[in-house]
Amino acid sequence: MPRLRTHPGEVLREEYLIPLGLSARALAKDLGVPANRLTEIMRGSRDVSADTALRLGRYFGTDPRFGLDLQAAHDLSKAEQSTDYNSIVPRAVA
Repeated sequence: MPRLRTHPGEVLREEYLIPLGLSARALAKDLGVPANRLTEIMRGSRDVSADTALRLGRYFGTDPRFGLDLQAAHDLSKAEQSTDYNSIVPRAVA
């Protein structure tokens, strides 16, 4: 079974907020979003939306696709763990 990929909220907390000494509340204020949005993302109970990815990218000077790619990788690994796709027979494309 594939390993569950890291939720982007954990990356946000461990790679950005903690090293910068930044609280979720302070970041939320700077981003113009409710604090609960960021705390839920960091807990892994909320997904990173396109809007949040754009805001985080602008704030940290990163490509907004970074957050979305992390979210997609997490979602795919979660789906792989919850469903058996082996019964699907691949079809050759002409």
